[in-house]
This record gives sequence, structure tokens and C-alpha cells, in this order.
Amino acid sequence: MTAPLLKLEGVTKRYGATLALDHVDFDLVAGEVHALMGENGAGKSTLMKILAGNVLPDSGRILLDGEPVSIRTPSDADRLGIAIIHQELNTVPEMSVAENLALGKEPRGRFGMLDRKRMIAEARTKLARIHADIDPRRPLGSLSVGMQQMVEIARAVGEKARILVLDEPTAALSRQESRELYALIEAMRTAGVGLIYISHRMEEVWQLADRVTVLRDGAYVDTGVTGELTSGDVVAMMVGRDIVDLYHHEHRAPGDVVLDVRGLTGEGVGPVDLTVRTGEVVCVAGLIGAGRTEMARLIFGADPRSGGEVFINGEVSAPADPAGAIRDGIGMVPEDRKDEGLFLAHSVNDNIAISTLERLSTAGVLKRGEIRSAVLHQMQRLHLRANALMLPVEALSGGNQQKAALARWLLRDCDVLILDEPTRGVDIGAKREIYELIDQLARSGKAILVISSDLPEAIGIADRVLVMRQGRVVHELDRASATEETVMLHATGAKAQHEHDLEEGVR
Repeated sequence: MTAPLLKLEGVTKRYGATLALDHVDFDLVAGEVHALMGENGAGKSTLMKILAGNVLPDSGRILLDGEPVSIRTPSDADRLGIAIIHQELNTVPEMSVAENLALGKEPRGRFGMLDRKRMIAEARTKLARIHADIDPRRPLGSLSVGMQQMVEIARAVGEKARILVLDEPTAALSRQESRELYALIEAMRTAGVGLIYISHRMEEVWQLADRVTVLRDGAYVDTGVTGELTSGDVVAMMVGRDIVDLYHHEHRAPGDVVLDVRGLTGEGVGPVDLTVRTGEVVCVAGLIGAGRTEMARLIFGADPRSGGEVFINGEVSAPADPAGAIRDGIGMVPEDRKDEGLFLAHSVNDNIAISTLERLSTAGVLKRGEIRSAVLHQMQRLHLRANALMLPVEALSGGNQQKAALARWLLRDCDVLILDEPTRGVDIGAKREIYELIDQLARSGKAILVISSDLPEAIGIADRVLVMRQGRVVHELDRASATEETVMLHATGAKAQHEHDLEEGVR
């Protein structure tokens, strides 16, 4: 094999009593895609933070082209040609797309003034390089999460990095956007860029990667060539056991209607009608931009409704804000847990307890002992380690942050639970745990509405699948009739067009 472009030797990092990385080795060859896999908390993110200059290792060394280098700051990583596309967006929503693409390297004209015309032109060039049809003058926050992800990729590619780390890059992308990203990765591989690819999607890894390295509990497990491994081999290395029948659940018998949405309308949505019953899991599928998240936000009171009604257990729910929805018995885990679902600087304890404090206090005085006990019980249900209780939630891996967001609503004991992309960026072991939890909650009588871009997941865990397109529910499928092909036919409008063509033919 060609001499490594990048080599990490014996990298170790400890946070207090927690050993996040234990003498980890890793290498990357120019022109290869090297997948880094492991469960959440395995050490992948910590290793990449060290490579990005955001975290300093306690020991070990990093070699670039065979020479030791010091990466103490993100500027050092940038200077060495290392770019990271983070799982959580690392952008400024209030600024324009062009401003985000130029951040820290803004073009200047006479007297040091910002050259906006040049900045926009350079932004168009960067976006065109990855075939992203985005107006660089738009506020970044007005774009979908998937489109914001494409802007981050355009920024990294525009810097002509020698080493590019992609952390769950397709988690928020549509199928078309993912295909465009795959083509871009192939072009960068051909150009000699070394790519580190972090993903929990096995099909992506086998499609893109030349080699796979697995970490478990902060330690190096093994490295193998994808052509010589099976997905089962990798899963066994990741979790130490086989994971089979990921979506299996026994037949559920839904009861009375709990959530009843009638004629709901809002910006980009509606009218929408849907119901969810006790003991039922309903999944909403569709392409990015179909209005799924927007619909969920209207139900939860996060965005203003322009029309329609929502009933919970037969009673009208018209919350002016999420606090009102919570009082009505609705809980929601949003798609963007970093900016909308968690208080990153606050402890795991505070994040889980925040929506139930009025039940755990007397005359405004918090019952801290009861809070601690109640929170620890929910953490145990979700296999979150007790020693993480007082850590800031931002110190957890992405998957464990998601578990903390879920634990908040388990503690609140809501009648209706809305889960927007609940397994985005979550490893296969944690996915299984979340699916089992969803099944348990349904069997306990909860009404669960799930939004998922992962079609096998949506079909696998649901009792019914609702397909959205252009802000409306265009079709409903039961568990027996839901297939990926059928969902996509309705999501893209191909089914409606086919039926229209048949009708015109008859005429």
C-alpha cells in the first residue's frame, strides 16, 4: 500500500475518569475513502476533534506525509489542509450563504472594506463545484437542514483540502443530493484527496469506502478492506454481538384516537388531516422540502398556524408556543437537536428534567433529590451512564445527546410523542434501542408520530405510513402494503402523474 498521507499513533484522551481514546492508531492514504465506524461513544468524534484542532490529545502523535505535526487549533488544521464536515451543522444561520462560505476569509477591497460582489461570485463558484443550486444571497437559516449541509460541504471543498473528514454527511440529504455527494467524493478521490468517512449507514460504507476501521469503547478494534468484510463482520466488531432483525416488532392493536389533526395549515403546509391512536406508530415519509418538519412544528406550537384544528384526546389543542403543547400532553424531539432540542452548556440532568420541573417542585422550590432519582431512572432506561448525569450535554456523543432528548419526554410521560428523524447520526446498536423504546411506548398506550427520511426505518417501525408531498399528505399505506418503491412513487408525484396519464389516455 502507498505510504500514508496521514497517520495517528497511540492517540489517547481522558476526560476525568473517562478514557475516551485508548492508544488509538489510524492511517489514511491519499486517494482513498477510509470509513471510521463504531457505536456512539466509541471515540470517533473525539478522534476527529483532535484532528481538527478542537481537542488536544493527552499522548500520541500525528504524522502528515511521514512528518510529525502539531495541531493545537482549528487554524493549524486549516493550514495543513484538513477540513471537517461535522455531523452537527457548524454554520451561522443569521448570515447569508455567501457570508458563511467566506467566513474568516472574507475578500477585501480598497481600504479593507468587504468586497461583497467578489464574495458572492466566489460563493457561486464554490456552490457550482458541488452542483448545489442555492442562491448565495439567501439567509442560511432559511434553507433546509439538508441544503445547509451542502453549504458546509461547498466551503470545505472550496478550501481545496488534502484531507476531508465527512461525519454523517448524508443524514439530512435527499437521495438526489446524496447521489451528487457520492459523485463529488469520487472526483476528490481521483484528485488524490484522502477522505475519512463516518457513517452508520452500511450501504454507504460498502458503496464508497476502500477500508474500514472500527473503534469500540475508545479502543482500536480492527481495520479491514471492504471487499473482504461483510456488514455482519463490522457490526460484530462494533457492538461485540450480532444485530439481526433490526425493525422487528409483534403486531400492535391501536385503540382510540389520541391525536386528531383536521385541515391544519401554515407556511408551506396544508391542509393536512391525520390521526394517531393509542398504541400506534405512524411514520411520515417524503422528500426534503415536503413539509414534514413544518407540519410537526405547527402541531407542537413552534410555528403559528394559519388554519385548522388539533385535538388531543378529543379536546382542542391550540398552543401559542411549545410550553402550551407540553401542557396539552405533546412532546417533540426536533430534527436539529443541537439548536432546537438541547441546552448544550447545561448538564444532562437539567436537560432531561427541564420540561417536568413544575411536577418536581413545591411552592417553586425544586425537590433536587427527587429530580436526580427520576432523571437517573430514565437514563437507565436508555442505557446512559450514571456518571454522565452532571456533565454538560455537549460533552456527550451525538447518539447519547439524542437519548437525553428522548429521556426528557419519557420523564414528562406525554400522551403524544413527535419524533423528527429520531435516529439521525445514531449507531446501529443505539438505533435498535430506540426502535425497541418506540415499540414499548406504543404498547404502553402512547401515540407516536415519527418523521423519517430513512425509508426502511419508516416502513419497518410503523403501523401506518403517511406520504407527504408539497405540504400535504398525499397517500396512506398500512404496514402490509408499504414498500420503498410505493412510498417513492407517491413522494415524487410519479404515481399521480401515471394515473393522470392513464386517465388522459382513456379520454
